[in-house]
Amino acid sequence: MIPTLIGGVLAVLGVALGLGLGYAYRQHLLDVASQERRTQLQKELDDAHARAQQVELQARDSAIRMRDEAEAEIGRRRTDLGREEERLQRRRAEVENKLERTEQREQALNKRQSALDKRTNELDKMHADRLAELQRVANMSVEEAKALLVAEVEQDARADMARTIRQVEEEARAEGEHRAREIISDAVQRVASEHVAEVAVSVVPLPSEEMKGRIIGRNGRNIRAFEQAAGVDVIVDDTPEAVTISSFDPVRREVARRGLAKLILDGRIHPAHIEKVLEDSRTEVEQVILEEGERAGFEAGVPGLHPEILKKLGTLKFRTSYGQNQHQHAIETALIAGIIAAELGADVALAKAGGLLHDLGKAMDHDVEGTHAMIGAEFAHRYGVNPRVANIIASHHHEVDQECVEAVIVEAADAISGARPGARRENLEQYVKRIRTLEEMATSFPGVVEAYALQAGREVRIIVKPEELDDLAAVRLARDIARKIEEGLQYPGQIKVTVIRETRAVDYAK
Repeated sequence: MIPTLIGGVLAVLGVALGLGLGYAYRQHLLDVASQERRTQLQKELDDAHARAQQVELQARDSAIRMRDEAEAEIGRRRTDLGREEERLQRRRAEVENKLERTEQREQALNKRQSALDKRTNELDKMHADRLAELQRVANMSVEEAKALLVAEVEQDARADMARTIRQVEEEARAEGEHRAREIISDAVQRVASEHVAEVAVSVVPLPSEEMKGRIIGRNGRNIRAFEQAAGVDVIVDDTPEAVTISSFDPVRREVARRGLAKLILDGRIHPAHIEKVLEDSRTEVEQVILEEGERAGFEAGVPGLHPEILKKLGTLKFRTSYGQNQHQHAIETALIAGIIAAELGADVALAKAGGLLHDLGKAMDHDVEGTHAMIGAEFAHRYGVNPRVANIIASHHHEVDQECVEAVIVEAADAISGARPGARRENLEQYVKRIRTLEEMATSFPGVVEAYALQAGREVRIIVKPEELDDLAAVRLARDIARKIEEGLQYPGQIKVTVIRETRAVDYAK
């Protein structure tokens, strides 16, 4: 029992001793670590102090260097200011010297001006005395002498001016006519076209006279149905084996002609069949219009046109002006304009496009208010045509200003195409009216005695009073009459205006 108790006590004492030794050893380790930490902190503090001292020394060196540089810069600035002050002093001295010399010159000029004024007064007095003496000797005032001199000079100048104008115009006309004949003859020879054809009505041949009764129908039923569906007038008269279709719309007239020809060939003529045949004919004509428009663009060499423009061009196939087919006229104008543009070095493509489309408005002027030139220009502009081409279309009758030389070329090509022999025709009444209007325009000017229209209205000769109009006034009169004819008369080609001023001296021997 006692040994067991002693062994327990010894075990307890051993545990207590081990715990005390372990605590003492741990405390020793903590003291060692704390000492090392203090040593490291002291070292870092010493390093920081050394770095601070080094930064302070660098800052002092930098401040000293900046102070030295500033003092050097101030020294240089002072030197520059001193030099500038010396330069200003020299300039001030020069300016003062110049002012002094200027004052001396002004004094000298004042003295000279006084002498000149005195001399001028003397000369004015001498001039007045001489002028008075001249007026007394000539028995004429200064104003009368001036008027006489001006009148004589004006008369001589007007005569010389008229002579020069006539000479320049004759030279320009001779050279221009020679060059124009070459260009126009070349263009016309290279563009051959047909003479005018019948355009007012369409005639449909019949196989026999009995067909007229079938066309009319019972109580006129068939002919009324045909006229109402086609929008035309069908004239059945005594013309043997033929009926006439009349309409202001050439497209409707062509549709009616084709439809009536089909009805006659088919033999079935009644209202229901008439409407179907006319509808088929309308489709055919629309296809023909599109094909003709494409053909016009191809023959004229104008690609890339909008389909709507091609349709309007094709419609011109059935439109005429003074008997001339407008479709062929458009192609011909484009070709002539292209040739002239090539000869003159202008834009050939632009001239061709303007020539082809210049009468585009005639395809719709019976449906839209306005002149065909403005209608065509607006329509072309709407479908993306070049603005210069639109100006050519609008200006070919001078309704707007021409903006390019190609517009003048197209105008000339249009006149050539319409004025060539056999191109156009007009009835007698319109011809007589145009000739009479031409003579009345010429006689409406003061100083005109008589006016005669010659060469089928292609020339007008005016006889004037020589005592009222001199040579220069005669030249102006010719221009004024030509301008009035251009503004107030519609005519193909051009009209030559000739003013004749003749002075006759008559005496009698007794």
